[in-house]
This record gives sequence, C-alpha cells and structure tokens, in this order.
Amino acid sequence: MVDQVRPSALAAWFAAEGADAAPLVLDVREPWEVALASIQAAGFELRAIPMASVPAQLAALDPDQPVACLCHHGARSQNVALFLERNGFAHVANIAGGINAWSGECDPAVPRY
Repeated sequence: MVDQVRPSALAAWFAAEGADAAPLVLDVREPWEVALASIQAAGFELRAIPMASVPAQLAALDPDQPVACLCHHGARSQNVALFLERNGFAHVANIAGGINAWSGECDPAVPRY
C-alpha cells in the first residue's frame, strides 16, 4: 500500500522508513513545470523524471531506496508510486497535495500555478 504523506510530514516518513539508502523525492512533473516551481533538496535526493519516462528509467532507480513521488496536486505521483510498488519498490509514498501543498506547508517561496 502506498503511503499518503503530507509535505510537512515527509521528513518523519523518511526517518520512519529507516532504509540504508538515502531517501529520494521523485518529481514526476513535466520539465516546464519543474522550471516554473521546484523544491530544494533537504535531507533527501531530488530527481526529476516525467511520469511518462519513469517506466523506461526504472532500472536507474533503487528499489531499496525510500521514494516519495511528487507532482502538481498528487494524482500523477500517486500513479507513479503505485507503478513503483508493483515493480518491487518496498518504501514508496505519494506526497499528498503535491507541490501546491508543499508551497503552503513547507516553503511559501515555491510558486503556485
């Protein structure tokens, strides 16, 4: 089951996963969206792979690494999180509310669009 994690609770979710690999926020938005509004990595790795490219780049991801998926509002990231889970990723979460919620809960400097 994919966990639903609010942006403000992400650090606690990563800590609770206790995996050996550094946690990853996987931003699955389109490049133009990432250019418009992006988060800063803080205690996690940040990687942008558009949703449609994730299957082709699956081998580049570590199934033992905790992965929290991010999009605009949470729908695309939920689909990617479910895909990762079905493909053997044990520590997967969806960042509920997406970057829009991130702006409201964590960093108001992140533009809303």
